[in-house]
Amino acid sequence: MADWRHVLTLDPISPLGLSRLPAERYETAASVAAPDVILVRSHDMHGMEIPASVKAIGRAGAGTNNIPVAAMSQRGVPVFNAPGANANAVKELVLAALLMAARNLAPAIRFVEGLDGDGEALRQQVEHGKKQFAGVELPNRRLGVIGLGAIGGLVADAALSMGMRVQGFDPNITVEAAWRLSAQVKQAQHVDALVRESEFITLHVPLLEMTRHLINAERVAMMQPGAVVLNFSRDGVVDEEAVLAGIAAGNIKYYLCDFPSRRLRGQPGVVALPHLGASTQEAEEHCAIMVADQVRDYLEHGNIRNAVNFPTVEMVRESPHRLAVAHANVPNMVARISTAMADAGLNIHNMVNKSKGEMAYTLLDVDSPPNQTVIGQVAAIPGVLMVRFLPT
Repeated sequence: MADWRHVLTLDPISPLGLSRLPAERYETAASVAAPDVILVRSHDMHGMEIPASVKAIGRAGAGTNNIPVAAMSQRGVPVFNAPGANANAVKELVLAALLMAARNLAPAIRFVEGLDGDGEALRQQVEHGKKQFAGVELPNRRLGVIGLGAIGGLVADAALSMGMRVQGFDPNITVEAAWRLSAQVKQAQHVDALVRESEFITLHVPLLEMTRHLINAERVAMMQPGAVVLNFSRDGVVDEEAVLAGIAAGNIKYYLCDFPSRRLRGQPGVVALPHLGASTQEAEEHCAIMVADQVRDYLEHGNIRNAVNFPTVEMVRESPHRLAVAHANVPNMVARISTAMADAGLNIHNMVNKSKGEMAYTLLDVDSPPNQTVIGQVAAIPGVLMVRFLPT
């Protein structure tokens, strides 16, 4: 039995996802002394002592803020996620939030819950009170989408289908995302321009230093009176105090988000949901299947897809003897690895090397199996972080 078959699950993972890991080669459990893989959803791993045996971490979702990615990079451990697998679930929740804001549903529901009486008395209360909840229809309303990845793109397309006028901003949009995006989405040249021109603003960006408090006091002041802000990405991309001040000043009518906090709770104009974005049966299944497939492909063949800290590297097997090397992105590394192979009399049949920032990754198919001596020699090269031999 291969030594990489032990999988630790820190959260409940969909059985459909776990079924992608064959029971005869993998065992999964909520308690494993020396796991080769960790599968996680929302469990906070920052305070956790991650065993040296771990070769990969798979997040059954998109965000990886709960995983110490930088520390794993230093160990040569890829952190996989499942971008886009929960996109439809989040898109549907954003659309629900748009409709809640447009039709003032949250205060209307609270109004009805506070009614008393029955019959004609209740009818009169309803007829008298409903005027304050008159809303707007979405066609021709201006929606600004910040972040046009898998979720933002779906939101933009859905808003167009409802007749909204959509503009988007994403300086880092991928070619694939750009091809998927409708030509009807107007490009904003800057976040400030989008904020000024939009009646509804929805955020779909990861939480990075450059996106922290993307919506701040200065941008709240730019908003049209009565703007609606939707945040179903990460709580930190919005400055809560700035939004609350904007609501008090009339710049913002509603702030709808998926991240409740003590400060937001009970505030007028705030609708905070209990992190429901990916909380559908379908999304959990899609995320688990996607990340399980990626982890298995990495463990068995060394291929990397959707690792947040590693480059994408995929190579069709042309030999039963494959070596995977994670290393620093520094000059002469490939030459030193190749020299070690040559000195051991190993012929390299095929090889691919790619980098991402400070991280690089090399796959080599060789014509005969490398022994432990040559594997140790490659591991001893300065800058090499992890070496694995992957026989078929």
